[in-house]
Amino acid sequence: MTYTREEKDWLEREWAFRAWGRAGLLSTDDYRQVLAWEAGDVPMDLVVSALNAFFDRREKREKPRTFVALKHIDRDVAKAVKLREAVVRAGPELAAGKGWIQVKAPLKDDPAAKAAFEAWQRLRAAVPSPESAGYLAHHDQEREARAALLALAEAALGPAAEALRTDLRQRLEASDMKAGSLVWKRAWNHHWARLVAAAWDLPLEGA
Repeated sequence: MTYTREEKDWLEREWAFRAWGRAGLLSTDDYRQVLAWEAGDVPMDLVVSALNAFFDRREKREKPRTFVALKHIDRDVAKAVKLREAVVRAGPELAAGKGWIQVKAPLKDDPAAKAAFEAWQRLRAAVPSPESAGYLAHHDQEREARAALLALAEAALGPAAEALRTDLRQRLEASDMKAGSLVWKRAWNHHWARLVAAAWDLPLEGA
């Protein structure tokens, strides 16, 4: 696997976003870590997911470490990879509703939202191998199912969604992302999904 320039830019901007611009430029050691993940065929979306998991934990510590580097998230990357592999191994018979019990009301009580969640989980569990002729089509179906679920969750937020949008827009701008660029759109979609999911305790781990 070879990361595209867009994917590398995405990682760098995500780093700046979570560190509030303090460490936007990656060091030589960080670059070596990126090469290691690249050589290990780790998808960039898992790297970014792991980065967010690391910073989420860091923000909860009373005295977080001052120095941070990409090597510090390597364990989170390994966990994300194992989680995705476990979902694939579980097969389509995976309990599709697992995790829904933690979702907050009123979204939890919405049958359409629950059905959308289960449909997305089934697609995640039934993903074919990358060599399969239907891999790309299945990937598109999974993304569409996830988007449908998030659309229902976003709609359930009502007026509260605008405050979340404003805060996210300010943070992206503070990370020096150019509004409307490919990196901006990718970062927006990624973080907006996280914000919506967090508002409802909707489990999107490893996705």
